[in-house]
Amino acid sequence: MNVHVGLNVVDLEKSIEFYNHVFDEKPVKKKDDYAKYLPEGLQLNFTLNVTPKVSGNQVGHFGIQVENQEDIDRHKQRLEKLGFFTREEKDTNCCYALQDKFWITDPEGNDWEFFYTKKDDVGKNKAEQSCCK
Repeated sequence: MNVHVGLNVVDLEKSIEFYNHVFDEKPVKKKDDYAKYLPEGLQLNFTLNVTPKVSGNQVGHFGIQVENQEDIDRHKQRLEKLGFFTREEKDTNCCYALQDKFWITDPEGNDWEFFYTKKDDVGKNKAEQSCCK
């Protein structure tokens, strides 16, 4: 499993420059409104998501990237039994990838997604708002 952090940013280029230094590598995917890092040696999927204005908490969401559909189903069933399941999305175009996912919310209101990437680099989601909400 990989931990996923989606950070909301106003200035993508400035943020990319900063995180290029932090991770000592460049994004593996870059679009006009999005950048994704998979830092070597870390089990981390780190994304920068452009938003018009950021105030307060810049974290958009956290996530756990799993390897296959069976992992999604297993974690969903486990957490659903505990009453944590919020919503499910199948074949959703998110972060320039085709994904299956489900969401839970922690006691402080932080959103966590469990997701499996079926196909990468499928183009932009046509929705007005971010798919990761």
